[in-house]
Amino acid sequence: MEFGSLIKYYRTQKGITQTELAKGICSVPHLSKIENNTKEANEETIALLLERLSISLEEMEEKEEQIKNLLRDLSNKINFFLLKEVEEIYQELKNIEHLIPFSKHIFIWELAKYRYMLFKGLIEDAESQRDLLYKQKKNFSQHESYLFRYYNAIFLILKGQNKNADNLLDTLYVENDHDTTSGEFLYHRALVKSSLEQSGHAIHFGKMALQIYMNQHNFLRILHTLMLLGISYTHSKIYEEAEGCFQHLIRNAELLKEEKMLPQIYHNMGFLQNKMNNNTKALFYYEKSLALQQSCNEHYLVTLYSIGEIYFAQESAEKAKNSFQKVQSLAKELGSKKYRLLADFYLFHLASPQKAFKYLEAKVIPYFEETNEPIDFLTRFYKMLSDYYHENGMLHKAMSYLNKITGGLL
Repeated sequence: MEFGSLIKYYRTQKGITQTELAKGICSVPHLSKIENNTKEANEETIALLLERLSISLEEMEEKEEQIKNLLRDLSNKINFFLLKEVEEIYQELKNIEHLIPFSKHIFIWELAKYRYMLFKGLIEDAESQRDLLYKQKKNFSQHESYLFRYYNAIFLILKGQNKNADNLLDTLYVENDHDTTSGEFLYHRALVKSSLEQSGHAIHFGKMALQIYMNQHNFLRILHTLMLLGISYTHSKIYEEAEGCFQHLIRNAELLKEEKMLPQIYHNMGFLQNKMNNNTKALFYYEKSLALQQSCNEHYLVTLYSIGEIYFAQESAEKAKNSFQKVQSLAKELGSKKYRLLADFYLFHLASPQKAFKYLEAKVIPYFEETNEPIDFLTRFYKMLSDYYHENGMLHKAMSYLNKITGGLL
């Protein structure tokens, strides 16, 4: 510990002058140099000064060790996604936060706070902490600098800036090979690659992360990684592997009573079954997902919309209408323009296909192109319009939408 700064802190806290503290121990100028860390004091002098302040040298050395151990434990509990334990350790650190500036762990603690805020999804707090750390980055060790940049990548992921996060993670991977082989780093690489629709890379890094988590018996992170792999396999049309991931997820999430994860697992299994044209199974899993969700959120909206699409494909007009009316109402309540436009399109289609396709061309597609929706998502609507114009003998317009699907190769 920096005992000089610590002595000054407690002396001022107790309202003791330098003269009073130094009397019989050392000269006032000597104490002043100790407090300003410009002179090394021997252990006996430090012990006497601390004793006069009613603090023991052994206690302070124990606090130094405690801080180090708590910071290590906090990192480990976050890695294992143990929410309750994370909170308990963080509060222990907060209780002795006044001592941490006198230890050699000050920057690690500030970085740990940044990571904790990201872990809890406290984006505004994390942004303020990031700005505070940025002002101190010139004082970081090499490892502290790596952690700061890595946590910045996580911050970018949470902000939806996945391309910037990907670039930063790529740079870190090249520069810090020894630091970037952890399960967490590889998991975040896979997560970003998945978000950027680079499913092959997502599977590669996801499998590497999964192996590490399995070796560590990190059960919750195994589930998170299996979810990511299942989604990536689905997008890559490797359906058998995807189904295996989701079946494993369902068994283990039900066993571990992971009620927060189950709705998402069921939804993704429903999406997979829909891709495999198993509509009955898809509906089964979508309904299981819906039953576990709160009704006023975006996830509920997406699942409800997916159910409506299946009913529409099955030509179950009344059930489709009922679903899309609910989607329309909830989308307005949540301010989701995307799903409001989609619900309007399908409701128009159930009443008048001609009106629906005009709406699709004039309102829906321009909005999705402007907001850069995934090409797979847009392709199905391009195909709808192409088929519609082809059936109505408007071949030039049909070809224009086929060209959008093929990237202008026709």
